[in-house]
Amino acid sequence: MHVFRPRTRRFFTGVFAAATLAAGGTMIAATPAVAAAPCTDVDVVVARGTGEPGRLGVIVGDPVYSAIDRRLTGTTSSSHAVDYPASISPTSPAQGNRALVEHVTAQAQACPDQRFILVGYSQGANVVGNALGISSQGAAVGSPVVATIPAAVQPRVAAVLVFGYPLRKLGRGITGEYAARTLDICADRDVVCDPLGASTLAHLSYSGDATRAATFAVARL
Repeated sequence: MHVFRPRTRRFFTGVFAAATLAAGGTMIAATPAVAAAPCTDVDVVVARGTGEPGRLGVIVGDPVYSAIDRRLTGTTSSSHAVDYPASISPTSPAQGNRALVEHVTAQAQACPDQRFILVGYSQGANVVGNALGISSQGAAVGSPVVATIPAAVQPRVAAVLVFGYPLRKLGRGITGEYAARTLDICADRDVVCDPLGASTLAHLSYSGDATRAATFAVARL
């Protein structure tokens, strides 16, 4: 597996802080409503990791979306970066949870035929899980569930891709209706998701899993 080397000291500091952050509670915070984007066949919604640069996230979101788009034939796609701080603030994951649900809900109403692929890395995996009704409270950079994808929209979520999911550290993950549509990748010894892990470098390695994740997602469209 390839190891991604962070490009800036600031980025490394942010991700390292997330990787070593002790589990704690969060506060609930609201985000403003969002307008729907133009309709495509597939909308790839990405919640980046703590302190991760890039529009969708250089470790997971950017390479995964590129890999998905390359595999689509006769299908249009768009990508959306969940608008949230992705910081170690206790309000950050709750803001992401609400922002993701608001975006998907607005898109589903505006684009009746659009389907969704949800992607989350590290804290972003908590954001995605919470939007599916799986509370990350008690996990590193986690929060209680503050919003969930409406039941009528759930069948339109074709695939869920989570990487370095902090809830895995507690022996939990995505269950229920979404389980069969979920690919949950945790690198060996990843300090954030492996219950026995202590490696920050393993937590930065997920760009090498983009092809595997894209193949899984496209097969479920």
